[in-house]
Amino acid sequence: MFPSPILTIYISRQFSVAVASVLAALTGLVSLFDFLELLRRSASRPDATFNLIVEMALLRTPWVVMTILPFAILLGGIWAFWRLTRSSELVVARAAGLSAWQFLGGPVLCALALGLFAVGGLSPVSAALFAQAERLQESFLDAGGGPLALNGGQLWLRQADNTGSVQGVAIMHARGVMMRDNVLTASQVSIFRLGPNDHMIDRIEAMQARLIPHSWLLANARVLVPGKLPSPPSAMAMPTDLTIDRIQQSFAAPEALSFWRLPGFIHVLERAGFSAVGHRLRFQALLALPLLCATMSLVAAGFSMQSSRRGGVGRMIGGGVAAGFALFMLSNIAEQFGQSGALPVVLAAWAPAAAGLMLALSLLLHLEDG
Repeated sequence: MFPSPILTIYISRQFSVAVASVLAALTGLVSLFDFLELLRRSASRPDATFNLIVEMALLRTPWVVMTILPFAILLGGIWAFWRLTRSSELVVARAAGLSAWQFLGGPVLCALALGLFAVGGLSPVSAALFAQAERLQESFLDAGGGPLALNGGQLWLRQADNTGSVQGVAIMHARGVMMRDNVLTASQVSIFRLGPNDHMIDRIEAMQARLIPHSWLLANARVLVPGKLPSPPSAMAMPTDLTIDRIQQSFAAPEALSFWRLPGFIHVLERAGFSAVGHRLRFQALLALPLLCATMSLVAAGFSMQSSRRGGVGRMIGGGVAAGFALFMLSNIAEQFGQSGALPVVLAAWAPAAAGLMLALSLLLHLEDG
């Protein structure tokens, strides 16, 4: 016996409305705490105005939505199924011969569609806005460690310039970047030294640069000063406070790259010799997000479809919330193990969704088949 399309649409609509309501409420709550934290950090930064803090908080909102989506599906599903059970609608459906496996198809498909939309549609928007928020944060809230980017194997970075009497900044561009045996080298290097008010002081062209503690070693470097002949090629050392770890941590955060851009960026990082564990973990986590969303809908059903006449409804709903927190903690722990290399990236990303799916299936089997 197959469920009526009207019943499937009705249950799916109730589930979707509940999830949307919970998602909006949780997004507003988390964004408020994020805004308060940004406001606290801006207290000692006169350039960080109130409007700028509001803009940064709003730019991070899509990222917040993607982060809390699975938990919102869990809470929204618990709320929807509990209401349907309390009003005896699910009780009547099951008394008519329908099992949970039949009328849960609609909500599971809705959760799966939400996960797919988050990965394919919301991820590019979230990544672009999150990257813009990170740039504003680096400019107005973070001290030191200027912007840095690695695009197509080319390195761009900005650092303080303390080589002359005038304190300024140096913008470095390298066409080829490679790290082997923990030694960072760059080829075809151009360094633009700027003084106050972005006034051009000189430009350095070098065939190769190598990063050592506290300085860049430039080989066959020429100094080009406006109105003068280029200097003869020579070896130079340019002071820097950058390290390999600091450079690698300054690359685009995994959250600032969309699902569609992550594979190409991972290829660039690995080709240059850098570790791409964090980005590969983010990519696998996005792949697992639709399954995790569908799993959360099943977990919600397993913990909230017990008839209220049997008692213990509060305990069942509390168990569902506790299970959601347990899955969240498991996901964080697996992510840390994946980042450290103790677990394979694929296992660290997919283990929470697989564990939640096994829990949900066992609960529903016990509920339906006793």
